[in-house]
Amino acid sequence: MSRVGKKPIAVPSGVDFSVKDNVVTVKGPKGTLTKEFNNNITIKLEDGHITVERPNDEPFMRAIHGTTRALINNMVKGVHEGYRKTLTLVGVGYRAATKGKGLEISLGYSHPVIIDEIPGITFSVEKNTTIHIDGVEKELVGQVAANIRAKRPPEPYKGKGVKYADEHIRRKEGKKS
Repeated sequence: MSRVGKKPIAVPSGVDFSVKDNVVTVKGPKGTLTKEFNNNITIKLEDGHITVERPNDEPFMRAIHGTTRALINNMVKGVHEGYRKTLTLVGVGYRAATKGKGLEISLGYSHPVIIDEIPGITFSVEKNTTIHIDGVEKELVGQVAANIRAKRPPEPYKGKGVKYADEHIRRKEGKKS
């Protein structure tokens, strides 16, 4: 049995969990998430814990067993605590500012990079060089952060670019004369 899949998920107080025809809905203080899962997987709520069970040990069932449990756990955590990714701008003249509910970032191009408002995502800027991306859905928060980082990824010589706050850039030595 999957080590991840067999762990029960604790439902914190203030979070409502419901399953109907393998469509899971999780409501909490931060928002609501709904996702449909495979019909062969059984999802139950018992005594404040969610359990995920599979019908057999076929390779496909084993594969989606742990994945389903992890996705439900991410949904519960997202509506209760939320997710945050932090990006840091490193470089002379690199700065960010909120523009409405979107972002305007200067990354050394001839034009500012504008990130439009994304439903379910909130941007906040600290000290013009730190961008916080907050949201309920883990996958969406991570994808938005990756898309912003892709606008100017960090380079290995001076470390300039957009990087995650906890990311370490391996530096290269440069030319030897």
